Amino acid sequence: MSQTVSVKVRRNGRDVALECAWVGDLSARDTMVFLHEGLGSVSMWRDFPDALCKALGMRGLVYSRYGYGKSTPRPLEERWQSNFLHIEGQNVLPQLLAALKIERPWLFGHSDGGSIALIYAATIPLAIQGVVTLAPHIFVEQKSIESIELAKDAYTRTDLRDRLSRHHGDVDSAFWGWNDVWLSDEFRGWHITDALSHIVAPCLAIQGEDDEYGSAAQVETVARDVQNGELMLIPNCGHSPHRDHQELVIETVKEFVAQNRQ
Repeated sequence: MSQTVSVKVRRNGRDVALECAWVGDLSARDTMVFLHEGLGSVSMWRDFPDALCKALGMRGLVYSRYGYGKSTPRPLEERWQSNFLHIEGQNVLPQLLAALKIERPWLFGHSDGGSIALIYAATIPLAIQGVVTLAPHIFVEQKSIESIELAKDAYTRTDLRDRLSRHHGDVDSAFWGWNDVWLSDEFRGWHITDALSHIVAPCLAIQGEDDEYGSAAQVETVARDVQNGELMLIPNCGHSPHRDHQELVIETVKEFVAQNRQ
């Protein structure tokens, strides 16, 4: 990662600082904005954003959401509400793009970040060129809940906490913010199915056939309900297609962008 900066935005009435890094061709006209997974951060993307952006001839913005990475940590007494993904997509991301003067970017979102990308695309339909969403959550499945319960057990019983602490300034802020809201009763009814028809930008939805956090119904719903949606299911692939099959994902995204670039 290069050119790491901190950008202030307002979230729920308070100023927070977001860790941001620029990658790829920094002189390029087009920008790909990367939105990380539920336990992700700038550093957890590793070299993928830079590799993808160089293949596309774009610059890339990678950032850690509030509570993650080197961004402002979440106080332990603050519990996220069931609309936390909508807050990110409808409030925080627009502020961040405005602060960095990024106009009509492409969005690349993984897992929770994929949901945020879709929420933004539905809220401000003409503000982006296109969306690539990997393993997004469109609605809550029992499969997701069970895997998140397993993650909770691993965090308290294995070295998962130590491994995650390499990527987060306050690892408990990152983990419990995500885990608590996902396992809350009020989140069981969360969904964004009604938002998908508002998305007019081209959208590529990718998911591994062996995804432990969601079934193919998630991306099939995107491909069906988004006006210009495409679907790709990858065999022998789990929740992180860009890690399990990096070259395939880069080539697929490269073709998708070439077909839809304006």
